[in-house]
Amino acid sequence: MQTKFDELLEFPCSFPYKVVGNARANLADDVVAVVQSIVPGDYTTSEQASSKGTYVSVTIRVTVQDKPQVESLYQRLAAIEGVKRVL
Repeated sequence: MQTKFDELLEFPCSFPYKVVGNARANLADDVVAVVQSIVPGDYTTSEQASSKGTYVSVTIRVTVQDKPQVESLYQRLAAIEGVKRVL
């Protein structure tokens, strides 16, 4: 994956991830677990359900150190069961 995060961002920086997936009780916990495995720390998330309640978006803000860390988080978050998109 060729991205331009290193050209567009000054590291370290606070970076928001929005994970959209099937609505389920522990999606936010799974998102936090993945982030903590790459960037240990205390995290809070915000959740927003879709209008029909089928999907939920979980937003988490992470202080990333470099381009590989940004990309790794995108890949690992996208691999969570039920996740449809990572923005």
